[in-house]
Amino acid sequence: MPKQNLSAAEAARALGISLDTLRRWDRVGKIRVERDARNRRVVARSEVERLRGSDATDALSARNRFRGVVRSVEVDGLLARVEIDVTEPARVVAIITRESVEQLGLKPGVAAAGVVKSTSVMVER
Repeated sequence: MPKQNLSAAEAARALGISLDTLRRWDRVGKIRVERDARNRRVVARSEVERLRGSDATDALSARNRFRGVVRSVEVDGLLARVEIDVTEPARVVAIITRESVEQLGLKPGVAAAGVVKSTSVMVER
């Protein structure tokens, strides 16, 4: 059975954020934390789950997600080039199979996320 409270560092890792970001979130009230007997931040597992949301992508080990909108889809044979404008000032480009484009229903204007794992970019919707 997993423990119910996480250290600040464990919670930050589970959320895919830095410890400094977790501290800032605490100061502005974005995350509910408690203090232990030594006055260290502890975060309830339920609070981490609340912030992460419950989506099917929880099973992935990837932590780098760039949400955005599909800018273009170029299909060439078995492969497709999908370009996503992300909310940060950046763009994610993925080379995926045509079948994936069809299964995900990707086309310009559709919301999607580029999931970065190592040197590959996967696309989820």
